[in-house]
Amino acid sequence: MGIDLSVIWFVIIVFATLMYIVMDGFDLGIGILFPFVRDAEDRDVMVNSVAPVWDGNETWLVLGGAGLFGAFPLAYAVIIDALTIPLTLMLIGLIFRGVAFEFRFKATPSHRPFWDNAFLGGSILATFCQGVVVGAVLNGFPVANRAYAGGPFDWLTPFTLFCGVGLVIAYALLGAAWLVMKSEAPLLGRMRRVSRTLLLAMLAVIAVISLWTPLAHPAIASRWFSLPNLWFLLPVPVLTLALGFWLWKGLANPQMHALPFVLTLGLIFLGFSGLGISIWPHIIPPDITLWQAAAPAQSQGFMLVGALLIIPIILVYTFWSYYVFRGKVQHGEGYH
Repeated sequence: MGIDLSVIWFVIIVFATLMYIVMDGFDLGIGILFPFVRDAEDRDVMVNSVAPVWDGNETWLVLGGAGLFGAFPLAYAVIIDALTIPLTLMLIGLIFRGVAFEFRFKATPSHRPFWDNAFLGGSILATFCQGVVVGAVLNGFPVANRAYAGGPFDWLTPFTLFCGVGLVIAYALLGAAWLVMKSEAPLLGRMRRVSRTLLLAMLAVIAVISLWTPLAHPAIASRWFSLPNLWFLLPVPVLTLALGFWLWKGLANPQMHALPFVLTLGLIFLGFSGLGISIWPHIIPPDITLWQAAAPAQSQGFMLVGALLIIPIILVYTFWSYYVFRGKVQHGEGYH
């Protein structure tokens, strides 16, 4: 049996996407949490907690997009065509967030509120659009003659908008749990309280999407609820409830600082796994599989050599940067 390069590239793209969601998720969450924190020094602590690592987190988005373009060009073409508007808005949000990140530290006190609002708005816009993209992928895309056959606003549905709101809540929870690990009182206590509220909201979102998706898509319902699949996939919702309960208890324990963030990562991973289970093996739901959308094996093999060289370097750099800047962030120190 030969090596299936399409599966290998699918795993690489999924890994890069998950790394992006995890790493850029909490720093986007920092911006989303700004309305909950009015104190200027506390906001500085929030931003300083991600200042050394936030721009490196974007590497995974570039890797995932470039991998999709090279390994699955049909999927890239269809998704870009179908989701031009939300993807463009996402990039605008990321640009505003990045510019505001740099400028808010250099601005005069009178201009600081403008850049704070740009940081908040860019974070929410980018996150919401990413959620819309996820919802649109779950809904699927009409394809005819290897091209997108739908309209420019087919992505705009109640389900995709709900997914957008849901991802804003998820990233906010991730950001709050990050600050539980990285901040000190009084910001630490506030983030514990905010995290518990966001946890309840996130579990509600997961429940709604878990019901809405199979009701709207019979194929997904069959994937989850037919036997014997039900018994194999049952651990996903069970683990989600268990981690949710554990996280609720951990947020109430003043001795636990890192565990809430780890448990939140677990919830994000389970939600991402549920998405993958629902659409596998289709990279363009509901009909185009990853093998049908794949580039020639020679192209995938050529790219794989470069990927296997660069991914370990990115991982080492990422680990080192997080290791160097470990620990709590104090008031008055950080990025200036």
